[in-house]
Amino acid sequence: MTTTGVFRRITLVTAFAGLFSAGAWAQAQDPTPQQQDIKQEKKDIHQDKKDLNRDRAERNADQRDINHDKRDIRNDKQDIRQDNRDIRNDKQDVRQDNKDIRTDKKDLTKDRTDRNTDQRDINRDKTQLAKDDAKYGANSSQAQTDRKDLHQDRVDRNKDQKDINADKRDLNKDRADRNKDVRDLNADRTDRNQDVKDLHTDQKDLKADRKDRNQDQKDINKDKKDLHKDRADLHRDRHHK
Repeated sequence: MTTTGVFRRITLVTAFAGLFSAGAWAQAQDPTPQQQDIKQEKKDIHQDKKDLNRDRAERNADQRDINHDKRDIRNDKQDIRQDNRDIRNDKQDVRQDNKDIRTDKKDLTKDRTDRNTDQRDINRDKTQLAKDDAKYGANSSQAQTDRKDLHQDRVDRNKDQKDINADKRDLNKDRADRNKDVRDLNADRTDRNQDVKDLHTDQKDLKADRKDRNQDQKDINKDKKDLHKDRADLHRDRHHK
């Protein structure tokens, strides 16, 4: 082979290599519209996946909120039922306290009447004793009988006074119990009213969370459709070069 032939072959190979490199460089620098579409569709698919994952996370969070709201509603209803039972019991206690107070007042009135009767008997016995002492003498049977009657009336009077003091203590205690039960009743009513408000709030929250969950599910369905469409577009562009 002559030197000239070798030189020609080297020249041709170099030229072809240069043309190929120039074409590859041009292709790398200036992608075709189809390549641009494929690249954009890959980006869209990646974004669709991100949107889908985000919407699923939000849907799951909403579902957890819904479950929490349901538990709150169950607890609120239980609290309301318990509050109503407490209120009924408090009303019964107040009624019983008022009944005890009325009984205490009757007992107190009766014991005061007995005490006053005993005091009149004592006053009468003193008068009679003074008369018998003056008429029959201090050691007479009449005077001794008067002293016994006076002593017995004083015993009765003292006993009635003790009963009066006990009735006053009972009355004060029953009034204190009644006042405490009234406070408990008012507190339980306040708790019941607050629990009813909590129930209404939780029901509103549940409604709002369900609405958000349903919207997130719609977004998920839309993301799936978008993802399916972008994948179909990518497949079409890849196979219709």
